Amino acid sequence: MPRDPLSLPARLCLLAWDPARPGAADAARVHHLVRAGALVELVRRGLLRDDDGIATPVDLDSETGDPVLDGLLELVRESLPHGWRPWVALHARVTFDAVREQLVAEGCLRAEKKRVLGVFPSVEYALARRDTAQALDRRVREVLAGQVPAAEVPERDAAVAVLAAAAELGCAGDPGGAGEPGAANEPGAANEPGAARGSGAARGSGGARGQGSAAGAGARRRDRIAELAGRAAPAPALRGVLDEVCGAVSDETAHTKAPTGG
Repeated sequence: MPRDPLSLPARLCLLAWDPARPGAADAARVHHLVRAGALVELVRRGLLRDDDGIATPVDLDSETGDPVLDGLLELVRESLPHGWRPWVALHARVTFDAVREQLVAEGCLRAEKKRVLGVFPSVEYALARRDTAQALDRRVREVLAGQVPAAEVPERDAAVAVLAAAAELGCAGDPGGAGEPGAANEPGAANEPGAARGSGAARGSGGARGQGSAAGAGARRRDRIAELAGRAAPAPALRGVLDEVCGAVSDETAHTKAPTGG
């Protein structure tokens, strides 16, 4: 994983950055993901706690030294009480913008000033340290694939993987899903005798085995994510917060990907 100065929300922002479509990161789904990471980080650091489902500052003075986290902590302190799911969405763009500027300062992103129509000033952001983003991507894939026992995964790495899976980022793609890498490599999913030729019954049998294999891969992925969630949040209170913010991110992801009526 990258060096320690990259916080949980910063890592999630980099993971969501698509060099081919840099503007795609500036979307509600990613805003919510980054905010969720910031909330979890504040709970991990002992500055936010769960009070009957309400995100509550532990005190009125403590700071982290990280301007993104401290800005969110101040916002929570100055606002009316809210649960964790509302906080994932409430002014989430503010946290995303702050993380993006932080990544520019760290040299991970590059801000490029441009003019729209040759008149209106604009800023575009590009990935400057592709190696850092690729290392993050590889690590999340390794963690989700189960290459390391969950008990040996650092807590922050586990949290990154669980939140990335909730947002269905490319690095967290379900290997059991249709068309996802690895789906055709499951035992019984392909190369069955008669699968490409022969009777219709043989083809149907091969298809059923393939569907069962995909379902098994999906079940294994869900079990792995549950293990990682336990590793990321060993304390029951933190696990409840992680479940809540992941649920909010998943809901926004589903809403984003839902087909629109026409």
